[in-house]
Amino acid sequence: MPDALRVHIVFAEPDQVWQATVTVAPGTTLLQALKTSHFFTEFPEQAGQPVRLGVWGRECNPDQPVADDDRIEIYRPLVFDPLESRRRRAAHRKSAMNQPAARIRRRKLSCV
Repeated sequence: MPDALRVHIVFAEPDQVWQATVTVAPGTTLLQALKTSHFFTEFPEQAGQPVRLGVWGRECNPDQPVADDDRIEIYRPLVFDPLESRRRRAAHRKSAMNQPAARIRRRKLSCV
């Protein structure tokens, strides 16, 4: 294919990173490129779920056409709500500030 586009597909798990490079025709969408990479064969648990995709760190619609040398990223769902995590950290810091500070006790040095 003389007008073929090369795209890179990346999926990061907590313990490993899966990468594939595929060659697609112009006008191919992000989702079509993802299916071409056999991602759903490698990760069958992802097949029934809606997929969130991005290109170079910017979330995009799966129907967006790809460009040459695009890096398609597959985003996992969040485990924790970032706003709730921030609230917990702030509450923890506030409770730590309300406790009395530990005094450093100094020993008297005896000169002999």
